[in-house]
Amino acid sequence: MPEPKSQTIYSIAGPTASGKTELGVKLAHHLGNGEVINCDSVQIYKEIEIATAKPTEAEMCGIPHHLIAYVDPRVNYTAADWSKDAGEKIREIESRRGTAILVGGTGFYLRTLRQPLFEGPKTDESLRKRLTSIREKKGPEHLHKILKRVDPEIAAKLYPRDYPRVQRAVEVFFQTGKKLSKLQPKRVDPPKFAKRITLFALRPPRETLYEIINKRAERHFEAGLVEEVKRLRASGIPDTSNALGSHGYRRVCEYLRGERTLESAVEKTKQDVRNYAKRQLSWFKREEGVNWLDGFGYEEKVFEDLIRTKFP
Repeated sequence: MPEPKSQTIYSIAGPTASGKTELGVKLAHHLGNGEVINCDSVQIYKEIEIATAKPTEAEMCGIPHHLIAYVDPRVNYTAADWSKDAGEKIREIESRRGTAILVGGTGFYLRTLRQPLFEGPKTDESLRKRLTSIREKKGPEHLHKILKRVDPEIAAKLYPRDYPRVQRAVEVFFQTGKKLSKLQPKRVDPPKFAKRITLFALRPPRETLYEIINKRAERHFEAGLVEEVKRLRASGIPDTSNALGSHGYRRVCEYLRGERTLESAVEKTKQDVRNYAKRQLSWFKREEGVNWLDGFGYEEKVFEDLIRTKFP
């Protein structure tokens, strides 16, 4: 399918709970032909509902949304898988003269879309589990130290807390015996549409954001998060799955295994999500060509700033 010559693809990113959904929907209405493509690594899963912040029909406001709740939670779905599916959706939307709007805070997904990964080995789940355990106990910097020993060239290029990329580089070495720095030149070229992606990232006041995150975590537990996790586990979804490894779900699994109290699960979830929001902001600070929007996505001033930036 031929690529449009000048059609802009929008990306609305930023930390969790910053109002990305509201801003994406508002932009879609403003453009008149906008369609949203989910760029959140938890919202992709079926059956995983309460703690995912998937937009409701009311929140979608009649705007078509794609790549939400379409992956079985038992599947090890990767950033490369999402990149392929998102690329197909972009071409599909543009084939009917629509405008694609990527909405979500999973920076690794967006980076993989703009800078495709090389075709690496299939994930070794037992190895990933061991490395994840090491990261959670000793911190992401410890994995970076391991990477410096086995592949100093790629380690020098990666931020120590950029654990998705650091951990993957370590996995590749121990699975193949080859350095990622030597394999990366084999990565495929970016899709032609990559250069048409305009990235906006929300930057709300941190203290206010943290308050919202804390209250939202409490609402998730009040809404039956523990019961949802019980049902998911009973249906055969393992605690080690990507779906149950996400914020909230992971701590509930620990509670159900008797490793922490319910109160501890709630408080740890709040801390996890606050830390995640901080990492998301740090991630997008390192991305190229970010247009920063100071505030929450539901604020009129933020929308006006976006429009002023894109349509001066």
